[in-house]
Amino acid sequence: MSRSIRHTPIAGITTAGSDKWAKRRAQGSWRQAVRVAVGKGKEVLPELREVSNVWSMPKDGKRWYGVRRWPEVFRK
Repeated sequence: MSRSIRHTPIAGITTAGSDKWAKRRAQGSWRQAVRVAVGKGKEVLPELREVSNVWSMPKDGKRWYGVRRWPEVFRK
């Protein structure tokens, strides 16, 4: 296998596999809040950060890793 290791030294800071379900839930609640605001005739629509909390999501972002120090991060 020619690409059996990760070539970019960036990985997530967590053991969670994906953040997709949390992002979909946050986006859905934001769309619902916008629909309610439009229905009430409000001029200012809510922002995504007002209806969701990024600190409650499974991942905490990404980090650069050293290849020699953490070789297990680079295994696919």
